[in-house]
Amino acid sequence: MSTKLFNSIIVGPIRSRRLGTSLGINLLPQNSKWCNYECVYCECGWRTPLPAPLALPSCQEVQEQLEQKLQALQAAHTLPDVITFSGNGEPTMHPQFAEIMGQVLRLRNQYAPNTRVCVLTNATLIGKPEVREALQKTDITMLKLDAGNEAMLQTINQPQMPTSIEKLLSDMQHFGSRLVIQTMFLRGTIDGKPVDNTQSDEVETWLHCIERLHPIEVVLYTLDRETPAEHLEKINLATLESIAQRVRALGIIAKTYE
Repeated sequence: MSTKLFNSIIVGPIRSRRLGTSLGINLLPQNSKWCNYECVYCECGWRTPLPAPLALPSCQEVQEQLEQKLQALQAAHTLPDVITFSGNGEPTMHPQFAEIMGQVLRLRNQYAPNTRVCVLTNATLIGKPEVREALQKTDITMLKLDAGNEAMLQTINQPQMPTSIEKLLSDMQHFGSRLVIQTMFLRGTIDGKPVDNTQSDEVETWLHCIERLHPIEVVLYTLDRETPAEHLEKINLATLESIAQRVRALGIIAKTYE
């Protein structure tokens, strides 16, 4: 297993299969994963002991480095399609997330007004008003929902804090009218036990959640890189499309990425 950890605050631009040319922002420790999920497919690998004290970039550091990068990209006429909060874990865990979001939006408006701002989040902290309000200022916020029931949530995402499907759904329902859901579909074995969230009963419970949330868009994707759990398999496009068609039947936009 190889892992992909970022050693800087500003990453790229890189090519994203979902978003186009993406300039990444990593608000987490450099070369260390910091997340309240332990997803079996996470490209950052398994969590390891974090250095003490925890080293997080300050709002000023993010502002300075992003401004320098945007100035260089503007001069080269290579501004990205999106500025994406992702990085080595869950970006909304940063205690200054809301303040940093304000600075990023200001710099985007100044240097790259046609560039969208996106956050990829596991949605566990959107119950906090300051996090939810910051996310609602973005152009795109993709909220993770890989399971429709408690057992699959624990199997795939392995939360490291108290949460539940019901809490996630309740918080997502209060997110607002710009709700976008992203779901990883996979199959294989974990600790010798089979896992497959494309099985009909799993898809059915997940679809009930999607119908309840009624997001403006659902993004369905599958494995693209090595995973920390060794025996996981990529789902083919035909299977993703068959699930997407059921989402579209609910009157919801669904996009698939193999």
